[in-house]
Amino acid sequence: QVQLEESGGGLVQAGDSLTLSCAASGHERPFAGYAVGWFRQAPGSEREFVVLINGPGSTTFYQDSATGRFLISRDNAKNTVTLRMNRLKPEDTAVYYCAARNVPSYSTRSTMYNFWGQGTQVTVSS
Repeated sequence: QVQLEESGGGLVQAGDSLTLSCAASGHERPFAGYAVGWFRQAPGSEREFVVLINGPGSTTFYQDSATGRFLISRDNAKNTVTLRMNRLKPEDTAVYYCAARNVPSYSTRSTMYNFWGQGTQVTVSS
């Protein structure tokens, strides 16, 4: 059973930056065998993917709103995934979740992820 723990959320102003981290533990196989995604859910909205990264960290996929502003990376030796968010906007306000699936290829569908963190709140004021 993989445990995921997010950290780094907070309250910032529009235009500021934040870095979210996701620490994984409990995985039975090397962390490189797990694709990871960052998802978010705003009040009254469905959960949506923000950015995805495959197990080896060689391929990424960004939601259009995140392209050019957000950057995902992973360190499989440290079992961590990092999301750097720049030029934040009020519409980025949401609870951000780290999720992992037990195959190296990512999916945009949240239902394809087996393991979820508890989420971290990101609030961007205008």
